[in-house]
Amino acid sequence: MDRSNTGVNEQSKGSADFLQLNPAEAPAGGLADWLTEELRAAIADGRLPIGSRLPASRRLSDELQVSRGVVTEAYQRLTEDGQLAGRGRAGTVVVAAPAVPPRERRGPAPAPAIHTPGLDIFDALRAAPCRIDLTPGVPDLAAFPRAAWLRAERAVLNNLEASAFGYGDPSGTPALRRAIATWLARYRGIAVHPDEVIVVAGVSQAIGLLAQLLRGRGITSVAVEDPGSLGSRQHLQEWGLATPPIPVDERGIQVGVLRESGAQVVMVTPAHHFPTGVVLEGERRRDLLRWAADGGLIFEDDYDAEHRYDRPPVPALRSMLADQVVYAGSISKLLAPALRIGWMVPPAAYREELIALKRRADLGNAGLPQLTLAHLMTSGDLERQLRYVHRRHRTRRDATVAAITTYLPTATIHGAAAGLHLTLTFPTPLDDTHLAAQALTQGIKIHPLSWHAQLPTAPGLVLGYAAQPPTALTQAIQTLAQLVSSS
Repeated sequence: MDRSNTGVNEQSKGSADFLQLNPAEAPAGGLADWLTEELRAAIADGRLPIGSRLPASRRLSDELQVSRGVVTEAYQRLTEDGQLAGRGRAGTVVVAAPAVPPRERRGPAPAPAIHTPGLDIFDALRAAPCRIDLTPGVPDLAAFPRAAWLRAERAVLNNLEASAFGYGDPSGTPALRRAIATWLARYRGIAVHPDEVIVVAGVSQAIGLLAQLLRGRGITSVAVEDPGSLGSRQHLQEWGLATPPIPVDERGIQVGVLRESGAQVVMVTPAHHFPTGVVLEGERRRDLLRWAADGGLIFEDDYDAEHRYDRPPVPALRSMLADQVVYAGSISKLLAPALRIGWMVPPAAYREELIALKRRADLGNAGLPQLTLAHLMTSGDLERQLRYVHRRHRTRRDATVAAITTYLPTATIHGAAAGLHLTLTFPTPLDDTHLAAQALTQGIKIHPLSWHAQLPTAPGLVLGYAAQPPTALTQAIQTLAQLVSSS
């Protein structure tokens, strides 16, 4: 029974300027239901953004000419759902959007943009509301070491000379370049002098800088792994470079096909291929290095090599062929993408030109975050953080694998031994973009495998597990299993 309808004449003729609410649209006996859904829809579509304040219940009830109990009932339901919160004198405030936007009142909801992976697809997906985000490449953001970062920032500011607040070296602060050189030697086996390191705004900027350099030298294409990162491919294409696909199998990139392609440059993820998780096999690795030694150039995206659970470390290609490998990595998977700090270690022949391009792009990364990160790395706090998130990531990986084994037993799991994501493929034909779109309507963000392929590939899903607790991961897999069974 609706607690708000006692003693109330529901056939009111009131209306409100607020959201253009009209109680005449409510079904008989359902004013509280109607008002709840109107408010929920307004929160979902942005007419009531997070932080906005709702009218006082007495005022809104007067405008609508309904019982105050109708309004308080609707507010209470949305408060119990976690979308509203009472803030005392500040009133009732929107604090969260619903997990899945309701259907529009004038027709069915449009198909999610997930079907068409254009240049804006990642922005569109990032902005879509959800309850469980399985976007690959996102670390455990809740584990960010806030206290350690503040300590490092305070230590930096306490000892910083006034001159350090001016424009700095476009290749990065000396302190951070020294710290990165030490980190690469310790964790990736790369012996590098700090002067060889260029600090960049993430691997994406490293790709852009290299693309500009290559275009300036008359190179018009960069071969890419297939499947391979859609984002990296789009970034190269945005700089006017073609991206011929080179197939990847269970041993890694097919170097024979790379040779036949005539490509001069290739982008690879040899330590943990994205998205399949394959490690470049030993003979393939040697063959790729021979290809580079014959005049080819390798862009090595070492995006998450520090995260491994069930296999030994794999040396970076840069540690074996410094003159033909442009190495890139970042702090995004270690701490947070929001820091926008990465590094590239190019061959000596390209270094000065890349620094000049970096200078023209932005005069160098912001100095204070660089110095804070350098302190975090040299103090040992980053190593402690890496050990901490390893335990959390492993637990979440295990929960995901267990849920898949239970609820999707026919699916094949790829790449679970390392990284922050795994890939699923299915034995029966299905439209993975449609499946991902259906998942989004259920409040789950996920990448279809076909997004990341130019060549025909088995249907599948790419799941990032690091940012979600085990219970949410299990719920997401259960929902995916229901969608797969009904497809």
